[in-house]
Amino acid sequence: MTGGFFITGTDTGVGKTWATVALMRHLQSLGSSVLGMKPVAVGCSLNDGQWQNDDALLLQENGSLAVDYTCINPYALKAPVSPHIAAAEMGCTVQLEEILRNFYHLRSLVDIVLVEGAGGWFAPINDRQDIADLAAVLELPVILVVAIRLGCINHAKLSYQAILASGQPCAGWIAVCSEQHMLAREQNIATIRRALDVPLLGILPYTHYPDFNFLSKHLQILP
Repeated sequence: MTGGFFITGTDTGVGKTWATVALMRHLQSLGSSVLGMKPVAVGCSLNDGQWQNDDALLLQENGSLAVDYTCINPYALKAPVSPHIAAAEMGCTVQLEEILRNFYHLRSLVDIVLVEGAGGWFAPINDRQDIADLAAVLELPVILVVAIRLGCINHAKLSYQAILASGQPCAGWIAVCSEQHMLAREQNIATIRRALDVPLLGILPYTHYPDFNFLSKHLQILP
């Protein structure tokens, strides 16, 4: 088992956080200690004087041990816009070195760290770098989360090709059934499965409210 995975998605709002928490629960059920990290988060709210993100809080709550919020989410940005724009509006710049420092700290505490990206593979985090650059410096195998909805085949193939072109190893992909009445859902998943030369690690069924123990049972990562 690797010491971690980088979780990316075909776009924003595809279910990366639900998939990440489900993975955390799955790995914990196999006996591993796990922490989640969301280095860059947008759309944050001010809680007790600290900017915090709901998705990052969910990762914090589901970790195998309690850690400080800022280690999990060193860049909590207010505006719900692209990270490089949100950071500029707050007068800061996302620095990979700061993210690495927090990642190594988390990695020293547990067996596995799951790092969730922001948006898609090429979402910019500053004027020069994007999520692909973040994944590269972390040197973690990538798991691609695909929302099964209209257009998902094209999005999955493009994202997978971009990951490979970036030189990052892809450990597999997760299908998230994000639409309750998706037409030809099984056919779409089958088409993506044939197109991506990596394992399908699980199909997360549609659910209005997340039951992460239930969702974790639909994943398969070998210990």
